[in-house]
Amino acid sequence: MRAHPAFGDSLMAGLLLVFDMVALATDGARVPGSTLLFVGAMLIVPVVFRRRYPLGASYVILFGGAVQLVTHGNLESGLPFRLADFSLAIALYTVVVYVGRRQGLLYAIWLAIGTFVWALWPMEATGAAAFMVFVIAVVFGFSWAMGEFVGARRAYHWELEQRLKLLETERDQQARIAVGEERSRIARELHDVVAHAVSVMVVQADGASYAIKTNPDLAEAAVRTIADTGRQALTELRRLLGVLRSEDQSGTQWMPQPGAGDLRELAENCRATGLPVRLETDGDLDALPAGLGLGVYRIVQEALTNTLKHAGAGASATVRVTQAADQVEVEVADDGFGTPHDLVAVSGGNGLIGMRERAGVLGGSLEAGPNPGGGWRVRAVLPLVPS
Repeated sequence: MRAHPAFGDSLMAGLLLVFDMVALATDGARVPGSTLLFVGAMLIVPVVFRRRYPLGASYVILFGGAVQLVTHGNLESGLPFRLADFSLAIALYTVVVYVGRRQGLLYAIWLAIGTFVWALWPMEATGAAAFMVFVIAVVFGFSWAMGEFVGARRAYHWELEQRLKLLETERDQQARIAVGEERSRIARELHDVVAHAVSVMVVQADGASYAIKTNPDLAEAAVRTIADTGRQALTELRRLLGVLRSEDQSGTQWMPQPGAGDLRELAENCRATGLPVRLETDGDLDALPAGLGLGVYRIVQEALTNTLKHAGAGASATVRVTQAADQVEVEVADDGFGTPHDLVAVSGGNGLIGMRERAGVLGGSLEAGPNPGGGWRVRAVLPLVPS
C-alpha cells in the first residue's frame, strides 16, 4: 500500500460505499435512487484520487455535500446525513496534509458553513440536531489534528531527506576536491622529476660535447649518466602517470566541456530536483567562445547549487543571460529565505570565491548579495574580448 497508495484509497472508498448503501437501504429514504447514486459518487469516488489531486478531489467532495443538503432533506430519519459524509472528514485531512494549513483552514470554513446550514434544516428534534453538530465538530476536529500530525511528519521526513541529499552531495564534492588536490600534488611532483632529469641531461650532454675529443672517458661517463637519468625519469613518469590513470577505463568520460548553450539542460536538471527555474536568454549563446561559454555555464551552475542548498523549500530561481555587443551579462536570482550569514556559515563561501575567480580570469566582474525584496542575487559581467 505504500508503493501503490491509490490501492489503499480505493479500499477506503469501497468500504464507504458498502456501508453507505447498507445504511440507505435500511433507512428507507424517499429520495430517488438516481439522486442517491449521483451524490454518493461525488462523495466517494474522489477519495480514490485524493493523493494525486488533493485540492480538486476535496472540493468535488465538498460540492457533493452541498448538493446533498438540497436533495436529502426528506430522508425518513429526518436528517440530511449519510455515512458517505465521512469523506468530508477525509477530504479535510487530505487538504491539511498534502496542500497546506492555509488551504486546510479555508476548507474547514466551508465545512463550518455547511454544518451551520445543516443545523438550521427543519427537523423534528432540536436536541438531535445539536448532538449531531457536536459529533460533526469532533470528527472534523480529529481530522484536522491528524492532518497536522501527519503533515508535520511528512515535512520533517522531507527536510531530513533533503539534508541527507545535501550531505551526500557535499561528501562527493569533498571527495572530488581531495582527488583534485592529490592529482595537483602529483602533477607538481611530475614537473619536478621532469625538470630535474632534463636539467641533468642537458648539463651532461654539454659536458660530453666538450670532452668527446679531449677526454673520451669523461664523455663516455657523461653519456652513461644521461642514459641512467633518462631511465630513472621514465620510471618516475610511469609510476606517477599510473596513479593518475583511471583503473577502470570504461568509466572514463569523453564528453566535451559544457557551454552556454547547455543552460537549458542545466535548468531542466534543477527542475527535476524540485527547484523551479525560469531561463531567459537573449542572443546567440551557442556562438560564444568556448572558454567564455564554459565560464557562463559554471557561474550559473554554482549559483543554482547555492540556491538548492540555502534558499529553502518552495523557493524558485530566475536565470537571465544577455549577450550585448561587447559583453555577456549573467544574473541568477532566487526568492528564498537564505541569508548571507547562512550561506557563508554552511559553505564557507567557497562557491562565491570560485565564481569571482572564474569571472576574474575571464576579465569580468561578479556581484553577489541579498535582494532588496528577499532572496539572493548573483550578477556577473563578462567581456567578449577580455583585456
